[in-house]
Amino acid sequence: RHAQMTRAVLRGYDLTEPDQTHAVRLLGSVFHGYVSLEMGGGFSHSAPDTHQTWSRILDALDALLRNWPAP
Repeated sequence: RHAQMTRAVLRGYDLTEPDQTHAVRLLGSVFHGYVSLEMGGGFSHSAPDTHQTWSRILDALDALLRNWPAP
C-alpha cells in the first residue's frame, strides 16, 4: 500500500520506469529513516528544530524529483 501511495504522489513528476521504482525506493528510505531517527531521539540533541529539517527535506526531495538525473 505504501508503494501504491508513493506512486500516486509521483504522478506529478515526469518519471517513467524504472526511474519511478527508484524514486519510490528513495522516498521510502528517506521517510523510514527520518521517522526511525526521530522516534529514537536521534535529532533531539541539537538545533535546528526537527520541523524545519523536515520541511527542508521535502523541499530537497521535490527539487530532486523535478530534476531526476538521466540514466
